[in-house]
Amino acid sequence: MKRTSIWIWVLSIVVPGLVALMYFGPKFSLGTDLRILPRIYSTINFITAIILVLALIAIKQKKIMRHRSFMVTALILSALFLILYVIYHSSSESVKFGGDGIIRAAYYFFLISHILLSITVIPFVLITFSRALNSDFEKHKKIARWTWPLWFYVAVSGVIVYFMISPYY
Repeated sequence: MKRTSIWIWVLSIVVPGLVALMYFGPKFSLGTDLRILPRIYSTINFITAIILVLALIAIKQKKIMRHRSFMVTALILSALFLILYVIYHSSSESVKFGGDGIIRAAYYFFLISHILLSITVIPFVLITFSRALNSDFEKHKKIARWTWPLWFYVAVSGVIVYFMISPYY
């Protein structure tokens, strides 16, 4: 369990660090047009949100195996999202939002809250999964009550941010 905890905290620090490096570091070219990737990884976020709802419904109905399958799927989709996101943003300049007024304020609210909570949710997701894998279901349930809404918000807000900035791609 101690080794798992170390990996959880290492990943919780390294992943946001790599994403920050991707934003502020030099861009590299893959020699191909990657403009389709934001649409793909936003679709993955949307599917993740749906899967999270289905997982919540399954556990409320005491369908544990179905819940487990949905949660593993959500974790895989989130990892796939992260990989595609890093590929795109490591090789492409960030798109500037062009809206004004209340739309601009809403965009930055969703963007900033999405970024901050996407960092925050990493250890929550990893700890929640770890507790389930170790059959520590009482502790799993306690943290899952916090993890699920954070993860769901990150998935949904990512889609909102994409739709708000997509006209500027």
